[in-house]
Amino acid sequence: MNNTENDTINQEPDVKTYLQSLLVTDPLREPATKCIIKALELPMGSHGLDVGCGIGTQALMLADAVGPDGHITGLDAKSEFIEYAREIVKKKGLSKQVSFKQGDFNKLPFDDNTFDWAWSSDCVAYSPTDPITPLNEMARVVKPGGSVIILFYSSEQLLPGYPILEAHLKATSSGIAPFTIGNKPESHYYRALGWLQKIGLENAQAQTFTNTIHAPLTDEIRKALTALIDMRWPGVESELSQEDWQLYQRLTRPDSPDFILNLSDYYAFYTTSLFRGKVARSTSP
Repeated sequence: MNNTENDTINQEPDVKTYLQSLLVTDPLREPATKCIIKALELPMGSHGLDVGCGIGTQALMLADAVGPDGHITGLDAKSEFIEYAREIVKKKGLSKQVSFKQGDFNKLPFDDNTFDWAWSSDCVAYSPTDPITPLNEMARVVKPGGSVIILFYSSEQLLPGYPILEAHLKATSSGIAPFTIGNKPESHYYRALGWLQKIGLENAQAQTFTNTIHAPLTDEIRKALTALIDMRWPGVESELSQEDWQLYQRLTRPDSPDFILNLSDYYAFYTTSLFRGKVARSTSP
């Protein structure tokens, strides 16, 4: 769950609060992200673009995948995130392998055919109005034959034993965001294969990855799950029945005796969906 102008599945909090949420939830996301990157088999020594890089965590993992001869450029709309990402990379001594630039995903500040591939996690797919423009931009800056990759947090089961409550939460505005009532079905991110086909990408593919969490939970994972639940369903009180809201509060407040993460048999999962296609090779002689 990285960040740009239209990046979260819910209402966006202030930058400092969201940055802290990203830091706290990193341990939860990292194993799944590494699994996805491994499955992509990015070419060693390749140069990639991370659109909506947030605080740079995934850019570092991508850099590890392409090796010391490769390079990752991260782009984000928020200067606070770029500054933080640069500091992290500097501390790790990887400034030559990873660089960052502030910019708009609707008008990428790079020349045509600059990168071997482009990646966007929890960013371009969440554009609530027009994912085609940023996808076209990603394809523009990728060399012929290179990949355009988008992925996003796509589903979850975080409240085991309470399927009715969780179904009601998923039906709220936060639960279906960035999709809203009245949007065309083809604008939903599950229709991303159509987006890739629309911009002329070849060999469009989709794949879903599952991250499983279960008791016993480390303190680090408990904090990450608590933050994830807070991020997932903000502002839902007015859309729930009083009974549902009271139950939700009981289950998700850390100071509650019924806090769900205290269950000795706690089990949860969330999924990340990945869509990718290749930029057409030139047919010119």
